[in-house]
Amino acid sequence: MTKKTPAKIPAHIAIIMDGNGRWAKAHGLPRLEGHRAGTENLRQIIKGCAEIGVQHLTLYAFSTENWSRPKTEVDGLLTILETYLDKEVDELCAEGVRLHHIGRLEAMPESVRKKVEHSIEVTCSNTKLILHLAWNYGGRDEIVHAIQKMIRDGIPSKDVTEELVDRYLFTAGTPDPDLIIRTSGEMRVSNFLIWQGAYAEWYVTPTLWPDFTKEELFKAIEIYDQRDRRFGNISSSNNEN
Repeated sequence: MTKKTPAKIPAHIAIIMDGNGRWAKAHGLPRLEGHRAGTENLRQIIKGCAEIGVQHLTLYAFSTENWSRPKTEVDGLLTILETYLDKEVDELCAEGVRLHHIGRLEAMPESVRKKVEHSIEVTCSNTKLILHLAWNYGGRDEIVHAIQKMIRDGIPSKDVTEELVDRYLFTAGTPDPDLIIRTSGEMRVSNFLIWQGAYAEWYVTPTLWPDFTKEELFKAIEIYDQRDRRFGNISSSNNEN
């Protein structure tokens, strides 16, 4: 970073990578070219997180609702994912990045699922940064999935606690996000980490995802450093509500 390193570095950053389609339209390109440009942008953001000491990075790549998009776009997105994993798994290893998937991996096409599983296995010993890829993921679906598993496991209702629910989510063992970034300026959660993000700080920028640079990532972290995280308590600096 060009400025002094912030005192508070978020342990976990989650990003809603929005604006690929609008970026493509603005450049007179097909929507899939926007998705490709967005995928190319991942490299600098992953490196930036590793450089500054972020331990977990979650990327909202494909939601459970995205299957309703035109088949050509969905097929193109699946191809882009496979291509990305083919090209970048060695780079992820070189950067010390471990890949983890959250969402319904079993519902993805077999060729894609196997490629994701292979990439997870290849990077499993890396410890510098854990990259959580949210693909075929939805926050409501995740909670329903957790409830179904608890019922199958015969958990009595009296034993259901927040800590137990945490253990049944796709993100089990992962700390809740400290900072959620949304590009493209949209002001909505979009079914992303709706349990885990209860007390996350938000940073929304009008920048479209393919144009979201490492410098803007660092700006978001600097703003996060200035926030007073209360978690429902009073301010740490005064007695105001």
